Amino acid sequence: TKIKTSYTGAGTAYVTFENVKVPVGNLLGKENQGFAPIMANFNHERWSMAVGGNALNRLVVHDCFVWLYRRKAFGKRLIHQPQLQEKLAEMIAYTESVQSYIDIVTHRMNNMSYKDMSKYLAGSISLLKNQQVEASRVVSDNAIQIFGGRSLTASGLGKNVERFQRTFQFGATLGGASSVLATQAIRHALKFLPPDAKL
Repeated sequence: TKIKTSYTGAGTAYVTFENVKVPVGNLLGKENQGFAPIMANFNHERWSMAVGGNALNRLVVHDCFVWLYRRKAFGKRLIHQPQLQEKLAEMIAYTESVQSYIDIVTHRMNNMSYKDMSKYLAGSISLLKNQQVEASRVVSDNAIQIFGGRSLTASGLGKNVERFQRTFQFGATLGGASSVLATQAIRHALKFLPPDAKL
């Protein structure tokens, strides 16, 4: 059964398998342990979602910066309005903080074995994805305020903002809902907490 989604980046369908026999030579890992290979990919999947999501944050911040520079009200460029500067600065701060987080996690990923990465970075990567989604919320809210009615246009100068504000929430669901990832990150941290930890 084909499922219609509001985005076209990937096909989505409901698939069921009944009475299926998989030849031994085609098994991935051990029998009845098929969830493990899926879980092993989550770290890279979530990392790539955070990287892609922050690239979109940058695109929208860029468009807002150019928009505010080009537009004038009462003979003055909008970029010189303190309220709009504050919104733009908040967007940049969130985007850059996520970029720093990406850089740190990426460095660690590149300098660890796959096994160690899976063991030590699952929580950090989950929180990275959550932080990127939160940054996108801030960027979207401020971009809508900056672009005004243009943020509703699917073409022209507001098209990137319109698409972004309509789709950035997918990041809060794909790769694991934000609440699930937050819980997973804390559970991951608890694994390394000494049982006799004291204040």
